[in-house]
Amino acid sequence: MEKYLIGKKIGMTQLFDETGKVIPVTVVETTPNYVTQIKTEKSDGYNAIQVGAIEQKKNLTTKPEEGHFKKAGVSPKKVLREFITANPSEYQLGQEIKCDVFASGDLVDVTANTHGHGFTGAIQRWNNARGRMSHGGGPVHRAQGSIGGRTFPGRVWKNKHMAGQYGNEQVTVKNLQVVKVDVAKNCLMIKGSIPGPAGRVVTVQQAKSAMRGNK
Repeated sequence: MEKYLIGKKIGMTQLFDETGKVIPVTVVETTPNYVTQIKTEKSDGYNAIQVGAIEQKKNLTTKPEEGHFKKAGVSPKKVLREFITANPSEYQLGQEIKCDVFASGDLVDVTANTHGHGFTGAIQRWNNARGRMSHGGGPVHRAQGSIGGRTFPGRVWKNKHMAGQYGNEQVTVKNLQVVKVDVAKNCLMIKGSIPGPAGRVVTVQQAKSAMRGNK
């Protein structure tokens, strides 16, 4: 069975292995997940499961959403994610998925949105160099320089590095190792760092490379 979970990034800490070596890990809290919908090629054109996590207040749930969760036999969930799976028949509607679906040593792919920085200049966004600090460099030193291309092409080149929205992009980090599974606290401890600030919702799924190896 393929493994999927929705969790929340708590932060980073460190563990020690048998030899005393320090292992930096990211703690992901995984409240119980529930299968809220099963999609099949016959009914939907593709095979997938929809998983819900994190409780949502009933007064924040719309009538269609309430009916959707009631059909699955679960309480309203704040976060829904869809995972493509080869065998949706392995899952049941309303099935609970806990963190013990993973084990120490498993390889996982983690997806989350990165830190958002808002509207930033070209120096922070693209690591451009600043202007000279003396001898006619002022009055601005961090402003964008010339962006034109003279007579030809007579316009700004497409994909020119300029100021704009930076961060808050979906990123997937692949082949991270699960170091420890804490069932009592519903936590996964994953080696290394994952995208986003503390509190960010993340999806953890069995690494695609590992699934290809199983086949």
